Amino acid sequence: MARRASFWKHIGPGLVSGAADNDPTTVASLSVIASTTTYGLAWLVVLVIPMLAAVQVISARVGAAFRGSLQDAIAKMGGRPWALVALISILSVNIVTLAADLEGGAAALGLLTRVDYRWFILPFAIATAVLLVAGKYRSIENFLRAVAFIFVAYIVAALVARPDWHDVLRHTLIPHFSMQSDYVSGTIALLGTTLTSYAYVWETIEIAEEKPPMRYIPILQADAAAGILYTGAIMYFIVIATGATLGVHHKHVEAAQDAAAALAPLAGRYATSLFGIGLLASAMLAVPVLASTSAYVLAETFGWRKGLSTKPRRAPHFYASLLASLAVSVIVAYAGVSPIRLLFLASIAGGLATPITLVMLMLVAQNPTVMRGKPIGPTLAAAGWLVTAIVTAASVVFLYQSFTS
Repeated sequence: MARRASFWKHIGPGLVSGAADNDPTTVASLSVIASTTTYGLAWLVVLVIPMLAAVQVISARVGAAFRGSLQDAIAKMGGRPWALVALISILSVNIVTLAADLEGGAAALGLLTRVDYRWFILPFAIATAVLLVAGKYRSIENFLRAVAFIFVAYIVAALVARPDWHDVLRHTLIPHFSMQSDYVSGTIALLGTTLTSYAYVWETIEIAEEKPPMRYIPILQADAAAGILYTGAIMYFIVIATGATLGVHHKHVEAAQDAAAALAPLAGRYATSLFGIGLLASAMLAVPVLASTSAYVLAETFGWRKGLSTKPRRAPHFYASLLASLAVSVIVAYAGVSPIRLLFLASIAGGLATPITLVMLMLVAQNPTVMRGKPIGPTLAAAGWLVTAIVTAASVVFLYQSFTS
């Protein structure tokens, strides 16, 4: 019985990491994409699911075999210079994404209360800080797991929206390539918002915190893949729900209220409230993960004591950096950029920085010394490098188009 309890204790990091990928940045980006291309990038959403699964499975293997986070593994492999490059890459995206997600959560509260969203940015950040500083790690993890299941509303919304399923399946099964700006920026935003480094860095952090026995590696990898399948399904149905309501009527998303219209078929005049609940849930899940990830990579780079399971007085630098990341993000959030626009820009930033950390993840995962004699196999390595190549190519195309248009 004790062994069974120990087994179940280690299940769940994949769900939290995967669901955290469905943050307000993702919801907003998918809404923007579907409102401008309708179902035109539905095939890419489906393609992203195995890409994400490969990355998360590799991350789970790193966390379990190395017994530490990705940032720790990068430092062990390449020393301080590599750790600093990874730190800059991760933090530059995390801060923008964290600010965007704070705005997204505040916008959700604004939708629910009909009060200007800016009044909620600081309180939302403070509530997150209290949760992370005062809460216990196990309680925080259980909270994040529970929040993850609220996203089912988007699946129901897509089914009730009565989309043209023939059109949906055609765009899902037959890739459509276009060099139009909506498609190129949508592609890089989609890859950026789903493959952002904080998701797979957090996967390694959670598993390192859990310290599972090596015999659980196959189960942890399956857990990571299952979490991505759930997340991918949610992303796909968000595109369908938004495309069937906004996209087919050529109504582009510019504010959270516009995206709320995607749920009108499900909730009628209560669509705004339902969308607000979904958006709030995604922010409640992602903001703590983002802030914690930033604190972890800082602590690991500079050798500070760390961990949400560690008391603040024993890890002052870790908790100070956590609070600092929230404070900086609040300042960015008050810069005056609309929530939906900031969320979409954060996705693009993630797409441009992601190749750096993906390359480092792959190098770590194939290093026998760092992986304590348990490196990933050739099949998983090939899948990981293919994902890295695709994301890098999309980033190059985006940059070329940006500087030549």
